[in-house]
Amino acid sequence: MIQQSPMVKIGVPVPLYDRLKRAAELTHRSVEDVLASTVNAALPPDPTLPAELVDDLAALALFSDDALWAAAESSLSPAQQHRLEQLSNVADSRSLTAAEASELTQLLEQYDRSVLRRAKALAVLAQRGYQIPSQTVFNGGDNGGSRHFSPAP
Repeated sequence: MIQQSPMVKIGVPVPLYDRLKRAAELTHRSVEDVLASTVNAALPPDPTLPAELVDDLAALALFSDDALWAAAESSLSPAQQHRLEQLSNVADSRSLTAAEASELTQLLEQYDRSVLRRAKALAVLAQRGYQIPSQTVFNGGDNGGSRHFSPAP
């Protein structure tokens, strides 16, 4: 669910409202939440993000459903995850060397990009009518086989 900010009233055509209402009923959400999620998924990513990441996120809208599920499952490799955990643990016990700090920063940036990519892939799948598990895991490469979820009825 999108974090609620002050609300404004907007008008939408009745047929669009009917579609939003149906989607809300099928997903057990409010019409406002469905509308906010749909608009958020349709808008371009934050322009303060690096251009390469903006392009990568925008391209997800053109992916097939199977490709989106694959993007939603991808993350850091097991070796990268292990190294990130290792460097984080070292940082808890002592100061990192310049090389270690640089490597940690790079791994954290890769992880952040991975989380954004996965979240956008799931948002596009939800917009296409797939039911996304509410407890989708954003660490590790396996999200419990979510590829097998089918579109909402």
